[in-house]
Amino acid sequence: MAIQLLVKDVFSIGSRDWDRRLFDELIPLPDGTSYNSYLIKGSERTALIDTVDPVKKNELINNVKQLNIQKLDYVISNHAEQDHSGAIPDILELYPDCKVVTNSKCKEFLIDHLLIPENRFIKKEDGESISLGNKTLEFYLTPWVHWPETMVTYLKEDKILFSCDFFGSHFATSDLFVTDKYKVISDAKRYYAEIMMPFRTQIKKNIEKITKLDFNFIAPSHGPVYDNPEIIIDAYKDWISDRTDNTVIIPYISMHGSTEYMANYLLDSLIAKGINVKPFNLSKTDLGELAMSLVDSTTLLLGTSTVLVGPHPAALYATVLVNALKPKLKYISIFGSYGWGGKTVEMIQANLNRLNAEILAPVLSKGHPRKEDLDLLDKLANQVYEKHKELNLIK
Repeated sequence: MAIQLLVKDVFSIGSRDWDRRLFDELIPLPDGTSYNSYLIKGSERTALIDTVDPVKKNELINNVKQLNIQKLDYVISNHAEQDHSGAIPDILELYPDCKVVTNSKCKEFLIDHLLIPENRFIKKEDGESISLGNKTLEFYLTPWVHWPETMVTYLKEDKILFSCDFFGSHFATSDLFVTDKYKVISDAKRYYAEIMMPFRTQIKKNIEKITKLDFNFIAPSHGPVYDNPEIIIDAYKDWISDRTDNTVIIPYISMHGSTEYMANYLLDSLIAKGINVKPFNLSKTDLGELAMSLVDSTTLLLGTSTVLVGPHPAALYATVLVNALKPKLKYISIFGSYGWGGKTVEMIQANLNRLNAEILAPVLSKGHPRKEDLDLLDKLANQVYEKHKELNLIK
């Protein structure tokens, strides 16, 4: 990534990973990502905020050398995960007198994960700061956004919040600042859905904390810099609120067509009632799209064929994902077909034990659905309609 000037004496020197398509061997990345690292030149000292993923460490080191940094005093670690801190050992080798500035919990993680010697650390806690001369860095703990040790760094004089994963987006772009706000907010929503949504309660507290600071820029660890911070803060406030849309999502998997027939029947019935419906064929769908839909949806109707005595593995995996992400769903039901019996409903419900949603009566068909099965699907669609109407989601 080319060196780019954020404000006077503050540089973006990280790396873009245009081709990365999977993060943590789990998260789809349709637009790649970036590993943002920021260098700050003070009148007396110089600091680097975060590094990059180890696979891109040479780009970071080359950028540091291009800026002719003879002495690096501090490398700030907002988060110990390797895509942020993985190149810290290389920076410390390049600058033997450089110290790692972080909080006590992150220090423990960095020692465990990256084997950084204890004597290379300066420990700072919530609200503490360091001076670079004419610039001051303040540190604020933001636990569980999204690890227990995460923090943000605030550059007081230039009013920049280096927000770590908070407000990030997996979006590789040549622009330093946000230019297409709709695209960036969409990618930020995917990022929130896949990474941040399980910590909605903690995020509420941390947004209240950081918005007390006076900042003109949010510089996250992934994606472009926000020079209009309100757009991402307002989006986050909506995503973490209790508000849901008049939307039903229907993830389903069908082996011989019966469950797909039921999914399409429900789809048509719900649309006819004025409900927005999003189907996801689990044999083909991008799970990131499913995660994004979970952010705002009110109801989840999961469809599955029966394999032996339980749900199809793809449906079971979807329930594990939903349970882990812990969305603000209000209602859940299960539908599908079976050959001779089984425990599909019990197994799925057991996998959704972290959710506070009301479970509506399931609809299971023996073989291809008959009229009585379709009548039960109509009953389920009517129940969903009434539930949405009670929440004033349908006018």
